[in-house]
Amino acid sequence: MSTDEYAVGATIIRLMQGVVYRESDEDTWLVLERHGGGVRDHFATIGVDVVVDDAEGYAYLRSTPVNEGDEALPRLVRRRALTYNVSLLLVLLRKRLVEFETSGSEGRLVLTTEQIVETLRVFQAESSNDARIVDQAEKTISKAAELGFLRQLRGQRDHWEVRRILKAYVDAQTLADFAARLRQYAGMVTGDE
Repeated sequence: MSTDEYAVGATIIRLMQGVVYRESDEDTWLVLERHGGGVRDHFATIGVDVVVDDAEGYAYLRSTPVNEGDEALPRLVRRRALTYNVSLLLVLLRKRLVEFETSGSEGRLVLTTEQIVETLRVFQAESSNDARIVDQAEKTISKAAELGFLRQLRGQRDHWEVRRILKAYVDAQTLADFAARLRQYAGMVTGDE
């Protein structure tokens, strides 16, 4: 096996393991830049697209959309059903990421556990058990980190980087739909009083 074949094979495996970030996996990123056609061709034969966002510095796999009349291949990339709390957190984090970017801030969005808990608290049912709310929020944060949307900073247990891959999973339309639902909900609440 040549050096190039090995590098392409390692890149294919790395993509199958999850999202590849330019900043943390420079070798894989270089192979994607140099031999991206071969990597894409490999995945195209099994109905998977390689999505590379050069501006944000990440790459991931997604199932190729099936055209009408074509026979669909079995799914390789599983869909994950998310709980309400995780879905809510991802939408709220995406909204914070938009606000961060539109404010002209450079770098990465870092939030503390306390900030994330407070963001979620607004949408939780009123409860006298504050510890339960915090525990539930921390479990939700852990799940978002497990899915790759948050990354705990080294040496700082309560600081989380919001990963930009979130932009690929929660798009502008999802944010608009969420905002419309919130307005509808707010109207229902004020209408009942």
